[in-house]
Amino acid sequence: MEIVRKVTSSHGKVKIKFGSKLFTNIRKVPQLYLLSILPILYILIFKYIPMYGAVIAFQDYVPHKGFFGSDWVGLKHFKNFFNSYEFWKVIKNTLGLSFYSLLAGFPFPILLALCLNYVNRSFVKKSVQLITYAPHFISMVVMMGIIIQLLDPKTGIVNMIIAQLGFEKIDFFGNPDNFKSLYVWSGIWQNVGFGCIIYLAALAAIDPSLHEAAVMDGASKVQRMRHVDIPGILPVAVILLILSVGNLMDVGFEKVLLMQNPLNLSSSEVIDTYVYKVGLLSTGIKYSYASAIGLFTSVINLILLYTVNKAAKKLGQTSLW
Repeated sequence: MEIVRKVTSSHGKVKIKFGSKLFTNIRKVPQLYLLSILPILYILIFKYIPMYGAVIAFQDYVPHKGFFGSDWVGLKHFKNFFNSYEFWKVIKNTLGLSFYSLLAGFPFPILLALCLNYVNRSFVKKSVQLITYAPHFISMVVMMGIIIQLLDPKTGIVNMIIAQLGFEKIDFFGNPDNFKSLYVWSGIWQNVGFGCIIYLAALAAIDPSLHEAAVMDGASKVQRMRHVDIPGILPVAVILLILSVGNLMDVGFEKVLLMQNPLNLSSSEVIDTYVYKVGLLSTGIKYSYASAIGLFTSVINLILLYTVNKAAKKLGQTSLW
């Protein structure tokens, strides 16, 4: 930001002029800055101001004593979490779901975008986009209700078809081994269409002359995807991959909780649901203990984000900073 600027007049005198590039830009396009006020307020109110509450992770927090009156205990709650019998189970389940979702789900939006990019018929392209985008806009509660009804072991249509084919019905949500696959593939089905939007935008930004040159050289569509499209969207893919890795410890509280039941708890208990239970549902509500676990996961996410960003930068790809 420029605060003071020296201006030399035609007479050779130096004048001091006060000004600001930011204020100049605001005067030029006030509408854009006005639109940015709400997102900035959202980030400040719901992301930055609550950071102060992280201090209770180092206290035996008592609500009526507040932040300043509660006793400081240092790393006590972190040690209790690391030594608890639930620690390795929730870490294993959380990382297992995250890596499974990342490895299985990350390529699908790219593949869908590449395929849609070569569809010439507008009606077919728009129909596919509508069908694949629609599930993303359905409420998670409604979506899980639909899935649970479809897979119900007694009345679900999937099990009815399985029984008609002469096989034994499957209790999908009662078997812990099925939980990860149900979570990941239902998520891919719900989000693949919406996720490909950004890749379609990146494909639209590729110089058409590159495709024209490839066609002149006799390149097939697959070869054009490999040598023109994929290199063109690679920077966008790297950025999204970095952001995805930065959220490995956050698998999505709402969906896991809706899919969870006593039969699949051994594979469905993740950090978010564990924090919810010990922080709000336990007999003695443990605000500080739950806060310590949340702070621990945030630190791990930050380390992963920094590491992957650094690795991408060293490999010569696009990075966040």
